[in-house]
Amino acid sequence: MSAIEGGRSAANQAEYDVRCEWGLDGLTRLAPISDVLVIVDVLSFSTAADIAVSNGAAILPYPANDDSAVGYAAAMGAELAAPRRAGSGFSLSPASLRSIPAGHRLVLPSPNGGALAFSAAGGNTFTACLRNCGAVARLIARVCSTFAVVPAGERWPGGALRPCLEDLVGAGAVLAGLPGRKSPEAEMAIQAFRCFEGDPGRALSQCSSGRELTGRGFAKDVALAAELNVSRAAPWLKDRAFVNHPGCV
Repeated sequence: MSAIEGGRSAANQAEYDVRCEWGLDGLTRLAPISDVLVIVDVLSFSTAADIAVSNGAAILPYPANDDSAVGYAAAMGAELAAPRRAGSGFSLSPASLRSIPAGHRLVLPSPNGGALAFSAAGGNTFTACLRNCGAVARLIARVCSTFAVVPAGERWPGGALRPCLEDLVGAGAVLAGLPGRKSPEAEMAIQAFRCFEGDPGRALSQCSSGRELTGRGFAKDVALAAELNVSRAAPWLKDRAFVNHPGCV
């Protein structure tokens, strides 16, 4: 084995039960060797999915809100989410989804969490946020022994991954509830969560992503995303749609 091949093998954290790595590359490395994958996009895909499935709706992730999304929604028998800036209709804004009815199917484009979930259409995949971190961790801990938690991150203007505070904290909130030997990357995320556990609202309102959303008029979304362990939902990817896992208690 070459030095490069050995480095690639080590990067998948296979010697640990509880793993954490960023973005699509992290998903690609960790998911194949883990019993379960948890995607974390606190601001805002994962929070939106939690609120929607708590109401009995289904969220179909998609990478981008473009012409292809229109065709995808039609093919899947679902409504395409409105642009967040529209201010009306169901959108990536978690606040807009508080009234979504049971049984409604919504294609929710998102370049971060939605894109990762679309890439992970197979396997045992969940999405989690601060609102439901405990519920998801308890559920998967009952049935799995190896875990991959993937913070989605944001994007720099050029398209490169921007690791962000809210997803590190959200990943740590899930990881803190999982049993087994944790990788140093997982431990780091847990410590980030512990740092803000007493006041997650401060972390989300003052971090770059939170200030950006607030400046665009979405302070309610930031406040909803900062609520810790208020939901018992566990959005689970089944037939390309996130629905509430039947094992939720």
